[in-house]
Amino acid sequence: MHTSETPRLYARDPLLHHLVPRLTGLAYAERARVAWEYDKDLPLLLLTGRHGMGRTAVLAALERHYAGRLPLARVDTAAQDLVVELLEELVCSLAPDVSRRFPLLLPGLVAVYGGYTGGRAERARASARIARLLRACRLESAPEPAVAQTWDTRVRARLATAGPGAAAGTDPHAVVHAVLAEYFERYTRARAAAPLRQWYQDRYAETPESPGATPEGLGGQGGGGGGGGPEGLARLADWFHRGGDYRHAAEQTLVHAFLEDVAAARTRWQRLNRDPRPLALLDNTHSPAGARLVDLVLEYRARPGAAHHDPLVVVATRLGDAPPDAADALPRELPDLVTTTGWRRTGHAPSAGLVVVELTPLSRDDVLLMLDAASAPLHPYLASALHTLTGGHPLASRVLCDAVLEHASRAAPGSAPLSPRRLLDLTTRDGRPVSEAILERLLPSPHQRARLVPLSLARDSTAAQALAAHLRLEGPEQLPANAAADYLEAEHWQRDTPQDRPLAADPLLHTLLVHEARRTSRGADSRRGWQEMHGFLRRHHTTRGEDSEADALRHTLAAGDAKTVVAALSEEFQSEQDRLSALRWLTCLRYAATAPAPPAADWDDERSAMAAGAHDDRYRDIDEIDRCINRLLHGLWYLSDATAEPEADLCDDIGAELGFLSLRHQTWRAVLSQAARTWPAAARDKRPLPLPEL
Repeated sequence: MHTSETPRLYARDPLLHHLVPRLTGLAYAERARVAWEYDKDLPLLLLTGRHGMGRTAVLAALERHYAGRLPLARVDTAAQDLVVELLEELVCSLAPDVSRRFPLLLPGLVAVYGGYTGGRAERARASARIARLLRACRLESAPEPAVAQTWDTRVRARLATAGPGAAAGTDPHAVVHAVLAEYFERYTRARAAAPLRQWYQDRYAETPESPGATPEGLGGQGGGGGGGGPEGLARLADWFHRGGDYRHAAEQTLVHAFLEDVAAARTRWQRLNRDPRPLALLDNTHSPAGARLVDLVLEYRARPGAAHHDPLVVVATRLGDAPPDAADALPRELPDLVTTTGWRRTGHAPSAGLVVVELTPLSRDDVLLMLDAASAPLHPYLASALHTLTGGHPLASRVLCDAVLEHASRAAPGSAPLSPRRLLDLTTRDGRPVSEAILERLLPSPHQRARLVPLSLARDSTAAQALAAHLRLEGPEQLPANAAADYLEAEHWQRDTPQDRPLAADPLLHTLLVHEARRTSRGADSRRGWQEMHGFLRRHHTTRGEDSEADALRHTLAAGDAKTVVAALSEEFQSEQDRLSALRWLTCLRYAATAPAPPAADWDDERSAMAAGAHDDRYRDIDEIDRCINRLLHGLWYLSDATAEPEADLCDDIGAELGFLSLRHQTWRAVLSQAARTWPAAARDKRPLPLPEL
């Protein structure tokens, strides 16, 4: 039976096998050193793309291949709310494999966590975080709960001797001083503690000219002041808990401490020996905390006159596109990464240190390789149909390919290969419909997903809102259709939602939503039934006037009533004469034929046979023009399906039917003849059918 616990990544070799090895100095899939592309200053690599494009999968692959071979941390930045929490995760992952275990950053994190005075529960969380850091840096070896309990007891004992306010834990200044005293006395030698405290003191020292401390990161020069006491660290904690600009300055200081610790942990021998660099994998940096961390790393590396450079290789991912303020970032395509990135820092803008790589779709050849493990022969058009359906979307391709392989492993010997038309009817290994499984990953919100399934049938925002009212969908502060559109934009599926287009603009997403509406249809007696929803939308467009005629016909066809559509097209064909009407007629025909097919339970799919004339005997009571339009409509309707095989005979028949009609209209002959020449080739290539030029 097919398994895919560690699926292979396709079309990502330039990243995995070339660029990241040149940054880290270590080959991806073998125990070999690789020459560095950069000796000192490093770019930050940002991978972008929509849901399901493989951003997280790339980081998972890097983690699998590099874990245990170099210092490595992988952090989901969307799982934390604060930069200090991300730094904690990085420290806990990197500390076991670096020579110096963050002596500069650790007291800063202890001061920040120790500054919480919100009550017993908050104090317990702070003690647990500090205990985790102490264990990661091998300053304690006991179990984490025991370390946290001991830490809390000792800090409270210090506070008990410092006065009533301190004993109650309500004086933040006293609490921070007690925490820092405990840390430095127990875990740091006096000679080593002085420069650490002085480092913070230089950034937060008060001067006579400026009674408020001004950290280096906000433009101040810092004071020399002080004898290396805890005042700098105490003010760091105070600034952090003030929030706003103060917190940003404190986070800036902590990120600087982190990167300086990483640089100091690399010994002279490691540098001379060109040991592999440490690697940080930051997922989902579109999150607030993740975006701030990336910005702070870029700011640190862009500082003017930097004499030292940190050796941390950072590979980050971001949902959607590059940050809007990354004007100086270097965009690169995957094939560009095989030999060199071509990056060099120019100027001091933070975004100049950014290399942005958009993860692109898979090719049809990649899909062929994904299906190569099938245990039974597959339909020869299956890979092309799957690629057309998904557009090469990695997640959708992976789920569908796994379902195909699972189906092939269970097929009876000698049975017919799976038809491409049945791709979306497959189930996953645990029995779930593939369309449902994919949509859950592409649209994480169940509430918005449930809205978008029926509303995907609507032509535009106006129709979607009318359908939402008909279905009695609940909305929050705004209209349900607008809320669904806002959600799609927030999830980076589209930058905006035009009022005259369907809510879901992405072809794959739209196809999956429509299929779910078909699959979950509740029958003819329900408002959520397929026939009822399309019937409502047909009536809606009928009331909107002549410009919505094509939409009304499309919903009529989606409900399975091809006879009415043929009659309307035939009437216009025989009544209109001017050449401009020919373009309007072809546009209406082409658009109506994109109607989604009704549920199989309500309708027998005979479109291919109907287009070939196999059922012409059913239409003896209509004339030859109507029969021709009927065959043409059913052929186009069949071929518009993403999973339909563009059979050569059927595509040629499209041209023959248009040619037949061109000979039977006095003024449309040239327009229809041109369509007869161009539409078959477009249908064979699965391209949009071009409109003739007048």
